[in-house]
Amino acid sequence: MLAVELRFRRVNGENLRTKRPVLGVCPSLPGYGFSDKPAAPGWGIERISDAWCELMARLGYRRFGAQGSDWGTSIATSIGQRQPDRVACIHLMPPLAPPDPATLDDLTGAERAALATLREADEWGSGHSAQQSTRPQTVGYGLVDSPAAPCAWIVEKFWSWTDSDGDLHRVITRDELLDNLMLYWLPGTGASSARLYWESLRQVNEWISGSAGAPVTVPTGCSVFPKELQRPSRRWAERRFPNIRYWNEPGKGGHFAAFEQPALFVDEVRSFFRLVR
Repeated sequence: MLAVELRFRRVNGENLRTKRPVLGVCPSLPGYGFSDKPAAPGWGIERISDAWCELMARLGYRRFGAQGSDWGTSIATSIGQRQPDRVACIHLMPPLAPPDPATLDDLTGAERAALATLREADEWGSGHSAQQSTRPQTVGYGLVDSPAAPCAWIVEKFWSWTDSDGDLHRVITRDELLDNLMLYWLPGTGASSARLYWESLRQVNEWISGSAGAPVTVPTGCSVFPKELQRPSRRWAERRFPNIRYWNEPGKGGHFAAFEQPALFVDEVRSFFRLVR
């Protein structure tokens, strides 16, 4: 059995427990939201990607496309690497790819800005990552003890990472933020969600700023939003994703683009999948 408790939502009027055509299967990560908390180490992005493929097989889907942002970007990429015969395509927001050393003497303005954002994030915005990737249990006790802790811990990132010009509620309402926070507070996932950083952040950081790693050859769509933290150029991304079929840089949106700009997000996903279905 999978170590995640699956919650199914109704999409386009169809229940995902059926095998009738639907638009999407939306599982929650182990240790997050509606899923069980892993009882032992080992639930990194590779194991989660294998679990999602097993999930799709049990739901009756022989082939499928994968879409992801945040941790989902790495998980969708891992699905494309590990089971290319099962996944028809992947859509990433954004693709994770390091700068190409061969371009450093000939950078575009956008590439310089992307590097500056990475440097600033590393210096001023990565404290949560360092804590959660080294001592997730330490911060975890506070995150499940007082609602003030997850509120401060999470809302600061929404304030920092959204395309809102410093006024977060222009793009995400207080009720929407509270909905998100309650998915951590009510099930007590402050520590269990942080452990994914302990499992996989070093590997993800290598993909962002180290080596490109093994190529991902499945058809790939990429949407890079303007206030995203990682904004590789297409020529950087093509070193890791040589089969890019769709590339777009929307005019607004940040790290939580699907939350901030849901209509733009839907347009991006549809535009890519129309090319490969």
